[in-house]
Amino acid sequence: MHSASIYESYLSVFHSKRCILPRLRLFRIIDAKKDAHQKRARYHSSLIDANMLKAAKDFSDIRENYVIFITENDVLGMNEPIYHIERVIREVNVQFNDGEHIIYVNGAMKAKDTALGKLISDFYCTEAKDMYYKELSERVKQYKETEEGVENMCDILDEMRKEAADKKACEIANKMIMDGKLTIDQIAEYSGLSTEKVREIAGNESA
Repeated sequence: MHSASIYESYLSVFHSKRCILPRLRLFRIIDAKKDAHQKRARYHSSLIDANMLKAAKDFSDIRENYVIFITENDVLGMNEPIYHIERVIREVNVQFNDGEHIIYVNGAMKAKDTALGKLISDFYCTEAKDMYYKELSERVKQYKETEEGVENMCDILDEMRKEAADKKACEIANKMIMDGKLTIDQIAEYSGLSTEKVREIAGNESA
C-alpha cells in the first residue's frame, strides 16, 4: 500500500510527538494482520499514558487517549467499517470510562457514499487535488509540493528506514545469540549494534 507509507509518515508527525492536547491520539496505518495484533493497541495505549503522567502527578491528570489503527484489510473479521473498543464492567454491561479508546478502521471499505468511506479513499489517494477532505489535501500538498514539506518528509522517511534497519539488526543479533557460537563483541561487529545493545538483547533472552 504505497500511499499508506506517506500517511503513516505525516500522521506520525502530528499525533505521536507528545503534543499537548486535551486528548492524545496516535494514528497508525498498517497493512499486515500480524502488525494489527490486539496487544499492539494495548502497548501503544500504555506508552501514551506513561509519557503523559509526570512524576508526582495524580492519576486523575491522565487525559483521554485514542489509539487508531487504519488497516488495509478487515483484520478483526466482522465485516464492519469501523470498530470502537472500550472497557466495560461485564456484570452490568456499563462502560468503565477510564479514558482509553482503541479504534480499528477497516481500510477495505472504500464506499464513497459515506464520510468514513471518503476518508479511506483519501488515504489511498496520492494526488491532493483528488481528495475529498480539505485538511488532508492541504497536508499532502504541503509535503509533496513545498520545499520545506519535501525536506520534512525525507527526514521522516530516513527515520523510518533507520528504525527498520535497527529492528533487522536486533533480529540478526538475537539469532546469533541463540546460536551461541559468537562472542558479544563479534555479534556487535557483525550486526552493527553497540556491545551494550547486544548485551541488553542477550540479557532479555536469558531472563
